[in-house]
Amino acid sequence: MPFVYVKRYQMVIDLRAVSLSTVPLSAGFHFLEWHPAFLERHAKTKYLSFCNEIDARIFPTFRQYDACLRLMQSISGKPGFLPQATWLIAKGEPFQKVKDCATIQGIQHNLQMGAIQNVAVIPEFRRLGLGRALVLQALYGFQNAGTENVTLEVTAENINAVNLYNKLGFKIVKSVYKETVM
Repeated sequence: MPFVYVKRYQMVIDLRAVSLSTVPLSAGFHFLEWHPAFLERHAKTKYLSFCNEIDARIFPTFRQYDACLRLMQSISGKPGFLPQATWLIAKGEPFQKVKDCATIQGIQHNLQMGAIQNVAVIPEFRRLGLGRALVLQALYGFQNAGTENVTLEVTAENINAVNLYNKLGFKIVKSVYKETVM
C-alpha cells in the first residue's frame, strides 16, 4: 500500500492577548455543558463528524464508533480533563427530539497550557457558525480556568478550519507530517 504524508499545523492562542466575544447560536441550537451521561453522545457526534473525512485516514480511531467511544472515555478520564471547555451543540427543543450537531473537548495540562482535543461538526451542520461558537465556548472555559495558552492541531488542507482558527487569534507554531495510507 502506498503511503502519503499529510501536513498538519500545530496552532496556539494566547488567551491573555485576545478579547473573546460571545457568539449566539442560531434559533433551535443550544449548548449542552459536559456531563458524564453525555459521553456516548459526544462519541457519536465525533464519529459522524470525522468518519468520512481525511482525519479518519490519519487517525484510525475516527473510523469506528466504538473507537470514538473509547477515545472519549480516555479524554474524559485524563487528570487535566476540563469540563468547562467540553461542549456539545444540539438542535431541537429541550424535552423533545434533539439532534447532536457538534462537539469539542478540552484538556488543561497546567495553567500555562491547555489543548483542544477535537472540534467536530457533523457535515450537514457545517457552515452555520457552529464550529466558531464551539471553539469560543471552549476558550471561555479555558480562560475561566486560568489557562494562558491553548493549542490545537488541524489538517492543513482543511482550509475552512485553518481560516477560522486564524480569525479567532490562533497562530501556526509548527508544521508536522502524519503518515497515512492512500
